[in-house]
Amino acid sequence: MRYVLILGCLMITSCLSVPDGVVPVKNFELDRYLGRWYEIARLDHSFERDLEAVSANYSLKDDGGIKVINSGINTETGLQEQAEGRAYFVEDSILGHFKVSFFGPFFGSYVIFELDQQDYQYAFVAGNTTNYLWLLARTPEVSDDLMNHFRSSAEELGFNLEDLILVKH
Repeated sequence: MRYVLILGCLMITSCLSVPDGVVPVKNFELDRYLGRWYEIARLDHSFERDLEAVSANYSLKDDGGIKVINSGINTETGLQEQAEGRAYFVEDSILGHFKVSFFGPFFGSYVIFELDQQDYQYAFVAGNTTNYLWLLARTPEVSDDLMNHFRSSAEELGFNLEDLILVKH
């Protein structure tokens, strides 16, 4: 039984880790990050498979956490799908590193490793490994310069962009 508890703790800790070389942004301001973000690009994974027109809305919860509502259109059915989750800071509230859950007590890492500090118009986000990567923006389209910068930054950090999905809006 003791080994099961230790294994469980290790698994939870690894889900909140940060990929090698990825550093959460500092001087993060949650109030400026709240609101709607459009998913511009992502690495493929099962929980967003076949979705386009994906966006995320972040708002404050009464307990000090963040309410997360992700939505998108399923290309197979044409129906809108929505998932509601919650997020909390992993460490300090000035670091862009959260633990996010859409499934009961299970949390995953949400690491903002680049952010438009001036206007909060784009964010580069990773999960706990280089298998999870997103480019989010306040608008459904971004400039070629920003997309090139995102690709370059992600590749330098070891993300494999072979299967990068450019999200249609």
